[in-house]
Amino acid sequence: MRGLICPAPGALELTDTLPEPGAPPPGWALLQVEQVGICGTDYHIYEGKHPFLTYPRVMGHEIAATVLVPGDGVTLAAGTAVIVNPYLSCGTCLACRNGKPNCCARIEVLGVHRDGAMCERILVPAGNLYPAGDLGLTGAAAVEFLAIGAHAVRRSLAPAGARALVIGAGPIGLGAAIFARIAGHRVTLLDTEPERLAFARDRLGLAQGIVGGPDLAEQVAARTGGEGFDVVFDATGNAASMRGAIAHVAQGGALVYVGVVRDEIAFPHPEFHRREMMLIASRNAVRADFDHVAESLRAGRVPLDALVTHRLTLDEAVTALPRLARTKAGLIKAVIRIGRA
Repeated sequence: MRGLICPAPGALELTDTLPEPGAPPPGWALLQVEQVGICGTDYHIYEGKHPFLTYPRVMGHEIAATVLVPGDGVTLAAGTAVIVNPYLSCGTCLACRNGKPNCCARIEVLGVHRDGAMCERILVPAGNLYPAGDLGLTGAAAVEFLAIGAHAVRRSLAPAGARALVIGAGPIGLGAAIFARIAGHRVTLLDTEPERLAFARDRLGLAQGIVGGPDLAEQVAARTGGEGFDVVFDATGNAASMRGAIAHVAQGGALVYVGVVRDEIAFPHPEFHRREMMLIASRNAVRADFDHVAESLRAGRVPLDALVTHRLTLDEAVTALPRLARTKAGLIKAVIRIGRA
């Protein structure tokens, strides 16, 4: 089987000798991978920066696919286009029993803990497959990364009209900003790169932006009348930013960590306590978030064509992915076409 494999940090190989996944067991389906998005996680895997991974690894967890062979008990028919939820949960731990399979104690993420979708065919439990309907393959491949932001917005509990600050204008931050706007929040983006803020303004209609710098506190105060933001989403995956984000939160507000780092995060407890603020972690997404994203895409509320900046074939990806890992100028989301156009 053909696919792209990361045998070790800094290496990427296109091969025709990946093992076939075989016949699906009961409750699973054999899928033809059609398109797969390249995530920041994939760049980190290639660079050797991911803490929960062993090599070699077939990457890819932002997946649009078609059912080839449904296993026994699977109601999806062969030929059905599907959105793939890549978070494989145990179904029995406390988190799963409480309806939070996104933070399952024994979670396995396709492309991270087990091989993913930068290949022609994969096996996936039928419960992780959602019919794509008329969404289109690129839309189906985009659902997972957008669901991360949608989940964070839902976790925040912030009401319509809330002043929201999204720190980090990468794909996850832009997704959070888009779904905060859909939720009725008044959204401001913060990034250190003026080009990213200009892209968000000109292509996504996210007009309010702050360029991070020495006068950041003054800029936040000017935007909020000195009160801070009702909800702050940090999507940077940068420890210094995550530590400093508390300073932007209003009294009684919330700070949502969307990104994750290995570092310890510390901040002055009096500042946290004085605000009576909430500190919220947001991990992965659940079915409700996938459905919300799919419906929003169908309704035209997400500017998908602007977000997908690079379209690649599997042959092109073997050289493009390392290049994009080095320089992300002009990059928001790259999608690899593996199956049909």
